[in-house]
Amino acid sequence: MDPTEVEFLAEKEIVKIIPNFSLDKIYLIGGDLGPFNPGLPVQVPVWLALNLKQRQKCRILPPQWMDVDKLEEVREMERKEDSFTPPPSPYYMELTKLLLNHASDNIPKADEIRTLVKDIWDTRIAKLRLSADSFISQQEAHAKLDNLTLMEINTTRSFLLGSLNCMFKLRSNMQPGTSTGKGPDY
Repeated sequence: MDPTEVEFLAEKEIVKIIPNFSLDKIYLIGGDLGPFNPGLPVQVPVWLALNLKQRQKCRILPPQWMDVDKLEEVREMERKEDSFTPPPSPYYMELTKLLLNHASDNIPKADEIRTLVKDIWDTRIAKLRLSADSFISQQEAHAKLDNLTLMEINTTRSFLLGSLNCMFKLRSNMQPGTSTGKGPDY
């Protein structure tokens, strides 16, 4: 899975918008949305919110976790703990990128939020690299990936898979009774 596929999944997350148009309920495969009344908040998937925003049909309300004070708390908790703390959202990085790139005028303190989310991301990725290094150097057989997001796992996936494949090859070459790893000596 590449980052664009993870971003696609993030677009299914629900956000509130304030439409400036009227429309009855719309029926989609993923569920019913609306009705849309000017000035009344309604919950829609991010993909629809961004589409309506681009056509100047709504104002997007930031998710509750996208608040400077809450993000500062998350950043401090993440820095203090050795293990991974719960992320502000399963798609916090992707949603921040999407919403701030397309609707930053609707989000108060957008620049501060961007910086805080980047700090949280950097802290979590540094922890992930350290734990992956420890995992590989200690030749562990399995790992626990609690509180990681799909994008974070995706970031280190190729490195970990390559490392684990190398470890497997090295271990299988070191089995007793083998000299080259290609089979027993006769």
